[in-house]
Amino acid sequence: MALIVHKYGGTSMGSTERIRNVAKRVAKWARAGHQMVVVPSAMSGETNRLLALAKELAPSKADTAYNRELDMLASTGEQASSALLAIALQAEGQPSVSYAGWQVPIRTNNAYTKARIESIDDARVRADLDAGRVVIITGFQGKDDEDNITTLGRGGSDTSAVAVAAALKAHECLIYTDVDGVYTTDPRVVPEARRLQTVSFEEMMEMASLGSKVLQIRSVEFAGKYKVPLRVLSSFTAWDIDINEEAKSGTLITFEEDEKMEQAIVSGIAFNRDEAKISVVGVPDKPGIAYQILGAVADANIEVDMIIQNISKDGKTDFSFTVHRNDYARTTDLLKEKVLPALGASDVQGDTKICKVSIVGIGMRSHVGVASKMFRSLSEEGINIQMISTSEIKTSVVIDEKYMELAVRALHKAFDLDQPSA
Repeated sequence: MALIVHKYGGTSMGSTERIRNVAKRVAKWARAGHQMVVVPSAMSGETNRLLALAKELAPSKADTAYNRELDMLASTGEQASSALLAIALQAEGQPSVSYAGWQVPIRTNNAYTKARIESIDDARVRADLDAGRVVIITGFQGKDDEDNITTLGRGGSDTSAVAVAAALKAHECLIYTDVDGVYTTDPRVVPEARRLQTVSFEEMMEMASLGSKVLQIRSVEFAGKYKVPLRVLSSFTAWDIDINEEAKSGTLITFEEDEKMEQAIVSGIAFNRDEAKISVVGVPDKPGIAYQILGAVADANIEVDMIIQNISKDGKTDFSFTVHRNDYARTTDLLKEKVLPALGASDVQGDTKICKVSIVGIGMRSHVGVASKMFRSLSEEGINIQMISTSEIKTSVVIDEKYMELAVRALHKAFDLDQPSA
């Protein structure tokens, strides 16, 4: 008997019929002798509906008090889906109980709408498991030290599931979604994209950070830190599929780099449409400038991605970086109001019509010329590169958004990702 965590995304919970199928699948695993913990997302579209109501009432408000109420509001979506799943399981004759994150409790910091998990008390959950119940825990949420409900940000149910699996020392965490695994790139952009049987945690971490929507990056970080075996698979396969076949399906995210994985120079192409570029123009070229700019941005809890500084000319330089497109207006306002006057810079300029395209692969460590091959492929398609960032296992470029799909298709073909692995 193993302790297994299942996580189901919003599309998997999108209707009562789908919830019933999830219940049948979970009950199958429980009847096979496994202790089961399930972490569901809200029903598809529900979180967007709730947040749209808040925006209708206060479209531009974004202070701490407002964000606290957003978390109170958004958390109800997962509470509803968790209770419905418990009811469906009970209708299947399977004892079950649902808990909100604050009831477990899952403790977080107080960064509303972007909270981070600090600890999980597993005593209550283990008592229910030992009593033969399936335990359902709301994804995406917890509570801070003052018992305020907090949420973990978009995709936070993935993080909740992996964190619960780590706290319970689960045998495996299965992430059920609307795709049947991790692909070399998005099949909607490149129909020839292939599903990967295995992918390393390092590669998955890069793909998640670079725009792959399969898993939230913090969930992969948790899995890597606590060595939680992770598998991505589809919830739309028949619920009564043989359990042994199901347990081997999808994509396994592994800690081991086997010989087969080492043969692939590049494993996947990731892309992100949600980027915006900001340039602080005419910055004095002297020590401490980067800190003055990025320190103010960090203090506002805004994440910065790629950074580039131009060559100094006449004692002045331009400092550019990218942020999430949702943070663009807030970042430019901050820079114009507080940073620009203090630095004596001439202007703040921006571009929201960019995207980031990246190649990822652990094989890049031992192969030279990978980046140049990427640049040559983009050049042959007439695509201009605005920014470049590299690491041992990835190379990312910022390009004009209108060329994104062309770039992804060209790179997928250039690195033979449409060909079956050896």
